[in-house]
Amino acid sequence: MARYESILGAVGRTPVVRINRLAPGHVALYVKVEAFNPLGSVKDRLALGVIEAAEKSGALAPGQTVVEATSGNTGIGLAMVCAAKGYPLVVTMAESFSVERRKLMRFLGARVVLTPAAEKGTGMVARAKRLADKHGWFMTRQFENEANADMHERTTGREIVEDFAGERLDYWVTGWGTGGTLAGVSRVLKRERPETKIIVSEPNVAALMSDGTPQERNADGSAAATHPAWTPHAIQGWTPDFIPLVAQEAIDNGVIDQILPVAAAHGMEWARELAAKEGIFTGVSGGSTFATAMEVARDAPEGSAILCMLPDTGERYLSTPLFSDVEEEMTDEERTLAEQ
Repeated sequence: MARYESILGAVGRTPVVRINRLAPGHVALYVKVEAFNPLGSVKDRLALGVIEAAEKSGALAPGQTVVEATSGNTGIGLAMVCAAKGYPLVVTMAESFSVERRKLMRFLGARVVLTPAAEKGTGMVARAKRLADKHGWFMTRQFENEANADMHERTTGREIVEDFAGERLDYWVTGWGTGGTLAGVSRVLKRERPETKIIVSEPNVAALMSDGTPQERNADGSAAATHPAWTPHAIQGWTPDFIPLVAQEAIDNGVIDQILPVAAAHGMEWARELAAKEGIFTGVSGGSTFATAMEVARDAPEGSAILCMLPDTGERYLSTPLFSDVEEEMTDEERTLAEQ
């Protein structure tokens, strides 16, 4: 066990775990469990990376308020980092995201400003920008900030290369939200493991990358409008209503070998299967990425090794349809057992 000077030292170095009961027998399927980060998601990496980069550049002054638009996990990660470093935090978030997320951020000391669901991701970003401009706050700009992908290049990508040193790694499967994980890890894989195919998963009803229509942008690279291929979907944390500038890097560099759509309901099924059959607890985004990895696994050549990203913990989804079939009271079978 390691000893750290603060909770921030525990970010990263998440485990790679083999799938034993669900994986097809002709492949080796692994998952990288980002729930092992201190606040339970891959976005802890992003949060630490963008704050430390801002401190280093002088863009963030001691005690200055930080503001960001988020679907939840980035805000939770930022709340942890800001609490540990002493920065006030304000988060803007669409009201459609799970209640657990806003409670966690407030518990960590952040203020959470909810925006109408009809305004989508672009609406919560616009609100954060207005607040930053009005009050002189530092906006982390997770969707455009190069420090996002840089952090994944330094940490997530390096961890993957080290964990598979001297061994096969034929496919790496990921979803995308900001695109930081995709952009940062792909830099490392294309440089050091060029044989690894990069597979990207996205919602079937919001297949923005598959659509191919360019994202309309402002001069600073931020999205100027909702992408025409976007419709509302239930995979929280994935695919806002625009293609972020950070994700655009992977598209422009041609590093993506295949893009596969997935239905949220299918992702929820696989999240439940991972919990019940492997003891691995992930959310809708993790289940959806895993659903895609299983699709890749079925068609992969004999002996292939596949690594799938699991972005967060299932505890972020207790109030969502992922848990709709889980009873609060005893079932008939449990009542029978209770009477024995």
